[in-house]
Amino acid sequence: MPKEHKLQIIPLGGLGEIGKNMTVIRYDNQMLLIDAGLAFPEDDMLGIDIVIPDYSYVVDNKEILLGILVTHGHEDHIGTLPYLLRDIEAPIYSSKLTLGLVNAKLKENNIRNAQTNAVKPGDSIKLGVFKVDFIRVSHSIPDSLGLAIHTPLGTIVHTGDFKLDHTPVTNEILDIYKFAELGDKGVLCLMSDSTNVERPGFTMSERRVGQMLDEVFRSAKGRIILASFASNVHRVQQVITAALNNDRKVAIVGRSMLNYATIAAELGYLDIPEGTLVDLDETLQLPGKQACIITTGSQGEPMSGLTRMAMNDHKKMEIQPGDTVVISASPIPGNEKSVARTIDHLFKLGANVIYEPSSGVHVSGHASQEELKLMINMVKPKYFLPVHGEYRMLIKHGQLAEQLGIAKENIFVSDNGSVIEFTKNRACIAGKVASGRILVDGLGVGDVGNIVLRDRKQLSQDGILIVVIALSKSSDQIVAGPDIVTRGFVYVRESETMLDEAKVKIREITEKCLNNGITEWALLKNSIRDTLGKHLYEKTKRRPMILPILQQVKQEVK
Repeated sequence: MPKEHKLQIIPLGGLGEIGKNMTVIRYDNQMLLIDAGLAFPEDDMLGIDIVIPDYSYVVDNKEILLGILVTHGHEDHIGTLPYLLRDIEAPIYSSKLTLGLVNAKLKENNIRNAQTNAVKPGDSIKLGVFKVDFIRVSHSIPDSLGLAIHTPLGTIVHTGDFKLDHTPVTNEILDIYKFAELGDKGVLCLMSDSTNVERPGFTMSERRVGQMLDEVFRSAKGRIILASFASNVHRVQQVITAALNNDRKVAIVGRSMLNYATIAAELGYLDIPEGTLVDLDETLQLPGKQACIITTGSQGEPMSGLTRMAMNDHKKMEIQPGDTVVISASPIPGNEKSVARTIDHLFKLGANVIYEPSSGVHVSGHASQEELKLMINMVKPKYFLPVHGEYRMLIKHGQLAEQLGIAKENIFVSDNGSVIEFTKNRACIAGKVASGRILVDGLGVGDVGNIVLRDRKQLSQDGILIVVIALSKSSDQIVAGPDIVTRGFVYVRESETMLDEAKVKIREITEKCLNNGITEWALLKNSIRDTLGKHLYEKTKRRPMILPILQQVKQEVK
């Protein structure tokens, strides 16, 4: 009996969440990877810098990986590459700007000799049994790509992040003709961006933001400080254009903003007339009417330029009454409180803050419902896999597809790690592979797990109490202590009586254990921890982390 060939789509990130997008496309023993992104930590991930997908499946199958296809240059699509490329070698295919950002990131992480290959919309490449077409799409960063992956069992279309913008800042209009042509020829499966599926109608054009910014620049009497995503090169271009039209000089503040702007300008994606861009020191010497500052901090990040200014913590820049602050971005889910706090502080300092969605100073880079419907109708897929969204978004996108005539059994609302398998006559979820999240903290990758996070959470809630006892090496009797050191639990000067009682309890339980012949340190520590924990909870209704430290000394302390 001949072998049945299998085509598999295996999402390793990006389903049921926003961020860390990563998807494997596998046909028998040949494999492609789409994107390798990161996510930012949730509120309960104390101390964590970034979150990346568990890519152990890719490492385990690295011998059959033919290439990495990157749709665009946002962090949630390229941020894992510096970690992944330490463990595997594979050529990367993407657009010029995306590769410029990728190469800068790899250089910063000391990764040399990565194979990067620039492609353009309309290009096709052959990788093993796969033929990949790169398709122009509109998004909030230039050079964004959709993908058509032709396989022996049919064509998979991946939209990338997209919207239908008829009047973009550049000529990057979504290639309707190509998507429709693919639909006419027959598409096995469509993977489509679900981010804005809850929004009715169409997403506004980026050019609309430029018009609103021009109005803001004309009416502002003082300095203009504008915060946006560093990667939104179109937005930065429109700010520079508005500043030029209103005789203002521009300074760029913030490391990531400066990096993106520098790379985009070098590669020809930013048009900055000579004399428009100046450093911050020069801008601060100008009359307010002539100054514009573009900065990071649209998400209320603690170390960003705008947040430091709002907290009076920036080394050069202070917010003054009469400044106009424009926040040209919507808060990412989870960042609402941080953004609101920053806005409050800016108002307290006397700034005029423009931040409301209704102000028109920001539009999304993702398709709303009518554009998503258009994509499904153009591509006319047999099977549909909503991607890039939280679980409710995937469900709603699946419902949208069902309304447009795709059979319910052909719609896969799936989880990370699921194996969506296609054969000649059927498709199904055929199992799971390893997936999940890897937490990056400083230089540590994956060394912080749930137990460490639990300890950090306990420390943040109830603090720590350290007990130090010295025991005689010869007689196993207490010769010094117990001493107590506490941080984040109680204010010592106001809690001396309670802590003295705690010392008595510790001495009593330690002597009782020693007199009963219990000298094993692990048992002693557990007894101290249990007794002291109960005592402190009775007194305070708190559960600090208790850390007993036992020491042996050669001679008794007098």
